[in-house]
Amino acid sequence: MNLDVSLQNLWDVLTDPLVIVIYIAAVVALMLAITLSVMINERRFTKFAKRIDEDSRKKEEEETRRLPRFDMLKRLDEEQKTRVPTAFVEDVDLRSFCDSFRNFAAGKLGLYYDIGVIREFVAGLAVSRILILQGMSGTGKTSLAFAFGEFLGNPSVVIPVQPMWKERSDLLGYYNEFTKRFNETLLLQKIYEANGRDDIFITILDEMNIARVEYYFAEFLSLLEIPEPEARKLEVVSDHWEDDPVGIKDGVVQLPVNMWFLGTANNDDSTFAISDKVYDRAMVINMDNKSEPFSASTCGRLPISAKKFTELADKAAQDYAVSAETLELLKKIDAHLSQEYHISFGNRIMKQINRYLPVYVACGGDELDALDDILAKKVLRKLETQNMTYRKSDLETLCGIFNELFGNERMVRCLSTVRRIARNG
Repeated sequence: MNLDVSLQNLWDVLTDPLVIVIYIAAVVALMLAITLSVMINERRFTKFAKRIDEDSRKKEEEETRRLPRFDMLKRLDEEQKTRVPTAFVEDVDLRSFCDSFRNFAAGKLGLYYDIGVIREFVAGLAVSRILILQGMSGTGKTSLAFAFGEFLGNPSVVIPVQPMWKERSDLLGYYNEFTKRFNETLLLQKIYEANGRDDIFITILDEMNIARVEYYFAEFLSLLEIPEPEARKLEVVSDHWEDDPVGIKDGVVQLPVNMWFLGTANNDDSTFAISDKVYDRAMVINMDNKSEPFSASTCGRLPISAKKFTELADKAAQDYAVSAETLELLKKIDAHLSQEYHISFGNRIMKQINRYLPVYVACGGDELDALDDILAKKVLRKLETQNMTYRKSDLETLCGIFNELFGNERMVRCLSTVRRIARNG
């Protein structure tokens, strides 16, 4: 009986509204206390973790900062200290240089080239730092540029152009903000290396017109137009680090005078047309046919310095200056082309002619052959941009003028170019 009364009293207490309210309030208070405690501890943990993360990040940045951002260029600095200078050949002239190169390519590499192509190639190098080797696939465009590097004892570097290239970073690389490193391309390494040497450096832009040349190569085109070589500077980065390579001053590297850019170009549906801006600044070699094999005399490498090559070209310009007769004929052709087709030689092309013809002659060629070659490639090529459908008779007149001035069918390439344009309309 007493137990029943006690249970009844307990039940009355537990079901008392006031007790229930107090109980619920206590539970809520406890939950709030637990939640608040968790939040406080979580905030403390977050701050602690953030501090640890910040300390770790700062430590990582300090470790990264201690490493050079130009890894390969710094290695080149070290290699330069122990590099043995190239033993250059001094007793050489352009004619023997061309003959030796042709025999070396045939005898050592099994690559055969007509002597006229070799003369065009060497004379082109004397005129411009940019050469375009164009023509059908398989005619030896890349091989010619490669063989020349082997002949000099300083292997050519091949840069395969990619279809998506649009800007300078595709050639030079870029600074990675995350890794704190500069993505050094092979071309940047060769540019840097060339600045410390007097060897001739050949860079092959393989399939150069698979992307738009005037986009990714624009800065190089502009810099190579500057008359003073020391003013041709490439900005690599926008700031300066104390441990930057010795050849990079305030983020800038010198564009070396001893580097030539040789682009191979296929003219088909998979490529872009090369613009006049590029053609006007470059020398062009058409390679549409493979040369026949011949018996070559034994010939080894013939390393000459860039300085020596320039001296040979300068001497040729003095010894074989363009004749007054040829200059007079040029004036007449220029006057006709300017009046009838609004095409003029211009100062740049005349400068190239006055350099190209003497070097070609010094290489063992004929002045008129050289003039025929450069006029066809640099001047008459511009006729292709005009609509000649209704002017075929005018083109026949132009052929007649060439025959009258230079001799019947003497300017073979010029006549072939004009007649091809007339056929294609």
